[in-house]
Amino acid sequence: MEILNVIDPVEFRTYMLVLLRVSIFLFMLPIFSSNVFPNRLKMGFALVVSLLFYSVVDVDLSKFPMTVIATGLLILAEALIGLTLGLCLRIFFGSVQLAGQVIGFQMGFAMINVVDPQTGANVSIMDQLGYWVCVIVFLVLNGHHIMFLAMIDSFKLVPIGFFMMQEVMMAKMLDLGSQLFLLAIKIGAPVIASLAFVSVGFGLVSKFSPQMNVMIVAFPLKIITGLILFSLTLQIIVIITRSYIAEFKELLMYFLFFAGGG
Repeated sequence: MEILNVIDPVEFRTYMLVLLRVSIFLFMLPIFSSNVFPNRLKMGFALVVSLLFYSVVDVDLSKFPMTVIATGLLILAEALIGLTLGLCLRIFFGSVQLAGQVIGFQMGFAMINVVDPQTGANVSIMDQLGYWVCVIVFLVLNGHHIMFLAMIDSFKLVPIGFFMMQEVMMAKMLDLGSQLFLLAIKIGAPVIASLAFVSVGFGLVSKFSPQMNVMIVAFPLKIITGLILFSLTLQIIVIITRSYIAEFKELLMYFLFFAGGG
């Protein structure tokens, strides 16, 4: 039991408060919350990151809970912060997935789904392809660095156990939700419009040449056309992701500022 005397109670409390916020942040953000990563790996990663953070961030030890109710309120406040920031990123990734799902439907892939390792749900193949391209670009452009920097700044802007949902935050969140459909249209519009013209063309062919079996010819041609055009659309995903990352830090600071009562 002599090892317990080595641990400073003050440092231990500081570390536990930092660990609480860091672990909730990681489990709320879409990349690190994926079921692809084992839970033990997530816990180990949270412990290591918290160990790196707790010596460089300012924590008010008076916020350390001493009762069950105080602990529950503290976890709830931290979960709301992580959920708010995680939702900013999930909405952007959701726009890419929505564009891929609509494109897959236009190509005739409505009944061809794969299991999403993150949620366990059946999703479109094009949906997953666009999503993972977006994730790779996000990581290559150091979007995860922005998340970790925002995590450090959150200890300055939002005190431990404090969260204030202001009207401007709700308005901004609704605006982000409306941008989901707009970004999905921007990403998928070229492919969707081209496949619509292909369908119209085959409809005219079937009208003027009824003896031709359009269904047999149209299905593989729409798949080939869709795959070629979608491969070109990946460049649009790269451009939109780069533009989003350029404003990502400012967006996170916006929510943290008002969540801290600013």
